[in-house]
Amino acid sequence: MDQQAFQQVSQKSPEVIPIEVTRIEGREWWLWGFAVAITLALTLGIISFTFPWFGRESDASYWFDLREWVRGLAALVLLFDFYAVYQHLQLQRIRRQLLERDQLFQLISENAADMIALVDSEGRRLYNSPAYQKVLGYSPEELKASSSTEQIHPDDRPRVFQAAEKARTTGEGQRVEYRIRHKNGSWRTLESTACAILNAKGQTGKLVIVNRDITERKRAEEMLAHNAFHDGLTGLPNRSLFVDRLQHALTLSKRHVNYNFAVLLIDVDEFKIINDSLGHTVGDELLIQIAQRLRDSVRRADVVARPHPSPAPANSDNLPVNVNVNDNNNDDDTLARLGGDEFAILLDDLQDPVEAIRVAERVQAELAAPFLANQQEIVISAGIGIASSTSPHTQAEDLVRDAEIAMYRAKRTGRARCEVSDMAMHANALKRLRLETDLRKALEHGEFRVYYQPIVSLQTSKIVGFEALTRWQRPEGVLSPIDFIAVAEEIGLIIPMNQQLLREACQQLRSWQSQFPSSPPLTMSVNLTSREFAQPDLASGIRKCLDQTGVDPSCLRLEIIETIAMGDTEKSGHVLAQLKALGVRLSIDDFGTGYSSLSRLRRIPVDTLKIDRAFISHMDSDPESREIVCIIIMLAHNLGLQVVAEGTETQEHINLLRQLSCEMAQGYFFSRPADDQAMVKLLAKQHGARSAAVGG
Repeated sequence: MDQQAFQQVSQKSPEVIPIEVTRIEGREWWLWGFAVAITLALTLGIISFTFPWFGRESDASYWFDLREWVRGLAALVLLFDFYAVYQHLQLQRIRRQLLERDQLFQLISENAADMIALVDSEGRRLYNSPAYQKVLGYSPEELKASSSTEQIHPDDRPRVFQAAEKARTTGEGQRVEYRIRHKNGSWRTLESTACAILNAKGQTGKLVIVNRDITERKRAEEMLAHNAFHDGLTGLPNRSLFVDRLQHALTLSKRHVNYNFAVLLIDVDEFKIINDSLGHTVGDELLIQIAQRLRDSVRRADVVARPHPSPAPANSDNLPVNVNVNDNNNDDDTLARLGGDEFAILLDDLQDPVEAIRVAERVQAELAAPFLANQQEIVISAGIGIASSTSPHTQAEDLVRDAEIAMYRAKRTGRARCEVSDMAMHANALKRLRLETDLRKALEHGEFRVYYQPIVSLQTSKIVGFEALTRWQRPEGVLSPIDFIAVAEEIGLIIPMNQQLLREACQQLRSWQSQFPSSPPLTMSVNLTSREFAQPDLASGIRKCLDQTGVDPSCLRLEIIETIAMGDTEKSGHVLAQLKALGVRLSIDDFGTGYSSLSRLRRIPVDTLKIDRAFISHMDSDPESREIVCIIIMLAHNLGLQVVAEGTETQEHINLLRQLSCEMAQGYFFSRPADDQAMVKLLAKQHGARSAAVGG
């Protein structure tokens, strides 16, 4: 066997070396057998010359030639024997070297930190070095009972299979990183190289796999990457990472006009004095606590981007690696420490400019509470500058600069101040904040008034009920609901406002029913908003109001807009059933503007449909609107429901509705919404006309 073949054998696994040793021993026995056979044949050939059947010549030259032939044959036999002995010694030497290498391989594999495995073409384990138990915790018996891919992370298996298949087909190993499950359930990261072992036919029969545990190295790499983009003191993202995320948001806002965000730049007032007087240790501890409070104050909804895993390094064979052993990227990268006592917050997807100011106020409120650093109580404040995505800038640094300018302007005006760089946004935000403040004061001071609009029977032209509407009595005049209802609902004031309206409307209805009796008695309609509809105690609150005011439940009509009543069938059906159990009447308001399912309408317990004014106001000039009104009235009557037409303004509207057999109507044709005194006059006029008719 030549040296190249020997080296090939010596590099193989301990399972393969005994096979090569067996082949050498077989060749050795063949060599000895061949030598013995040749020796016997030559010996017999020589002896045969002395057999009797060979003729004996008396010529002396014959015997001389015969002796020469015998000597030549004997020399050949002797040379062959020498060659056989030499080959035997060579085979013995090679066998000893193979055995020594076998022992060396076993010694190395048993003591190596790397895990060495031998698998067959089906992936079955043939050999696993003891390092497997040291690194992964599995005993040899546990490894034998499982597949070689069972512990590999499911997300990494395709890459491992691809690398193994490449090793089988090309015979060339490649390095690949993947995650494997430890016996305790944790994940370790391995760097693996596979090498093919060819059989006698030149086909890949087995794979030798060398695995190295690189978990700690990956953690160190991730820590280095984390430290490159995070502040070492607070653990927050640093300026580089924040600007990167801000640039992403800025680019997104240029592509989508409806996407808005804002940047808050926070600077602690007179932090240098704290640092110089109390020392840098206290200053650092204070900064850490400030960072934690900022984390707590920023809502999850205020962020624009979550941390994205850093691009994984490629291996030497340009194979992608997506290993994340210990994901430390859990920080919100939209809250950052820019340096010193400056922090920044990125607020995402703002629906209203005032949201940025609300967050700024929350931040200032959080920072106003005393800090305890080094057993010393410290009270701080912060100036905040706000820049919005409405800026024409295309670079993130320019937006940060705008926020800094606004922050410096805020600090010049005093402590704990906030300024907005965008003046239009600033004006709108201030207007919105002022409206919210005024709404809260108005509720406390009782500035909300209940106005009423009569609902008239189209058959008798008599008032049969009223709809209660909220108006805001301000010093400059009465404010329409369109100017404040949406804001009141957004900030949650709509619930106490409507509770007050319901109570006052029920009291007024009870008074009118006593003063102007009729058959059937007058009714009162009150709107329910989506916030009220979501309250779990809605039915109990209405029952309590009815009990306190003494109003018959059948005289109260609760109006719910179409999208709420028919949105979530299960939830809305449960709430409507609770309300219906009180004995009140239910109406669907603004019917025709939503996307209702007729099958749902049939299943919900409503009594009345109110046709939206958008159809009524155009029914005298638009045939399509008139047809829609006709269909709605026919649908309601087929379902046993009454119909109220909103927005009736002309006699033509009334005539058409009467032709379509609509039961009731309300609108400017009869009366604009007005206070209780105006409604008393209408009722008195109607009651007087009725009394005169009876007397006549």
